[in-house]
Amino acid sequence: QVQLVESGGGLVQAGGSLRLSCAASGRTFRGVTMGWFRRAPGKEREFVAAINWSGVGTNYADSVKGRFTISRDIAKFTQYLQMNSLKPEDTAVYYCAAGSLTTNYLATSPDAYDYWGQGTQVTVSS
Repeated sequence: QVQLVESGGGLVQAGGSLRLSCAASGRTFRGVTMGWFRRAPGKEREFVAAINWSGVGTNYADSVKGRFTISRDIAKFTQYLQMNSLKPEDTAVYYCAAGSLTTNYLATSPDAYDYWGQGTQVTVSS
C-alpha cells in the first residue's frame, strides 16, 4: 500500500519558519518527481513546488519563490519543504504528492501526480 505521510505543520507567526517532511513508503518512488501543493479555505488546490528525482530540477510557484525551498533525500524516500518568511496568506493545508515516471517537475497541475498524502495544516498568524 502506497503511503505518503506529511509532518511538520503547525502554527507560526508571520515571518517565521517551518519545515515540512514527507516520507514515502509502499512502493519504490525511484525516478519520480515529487511535489507540494496547498489548499487554503475556500480555494482550489494549488501548486507550491516540485523536485525531480536527482534533485537538480526544481520548480516553484511565483508566490513562494525565494522563500520556500524543496529538497529530497533519495536514500530515505523523503522530501522536504523549508518555508521561511511565512505570511498569513501561506495558511493552508499542505499536501505531499508523488508523480509517475513520466511526471515532469515543471508540471503544476494536480492531475500530473498519482499519489497524495493526507495533508498537514500550516497556520500563519499576523
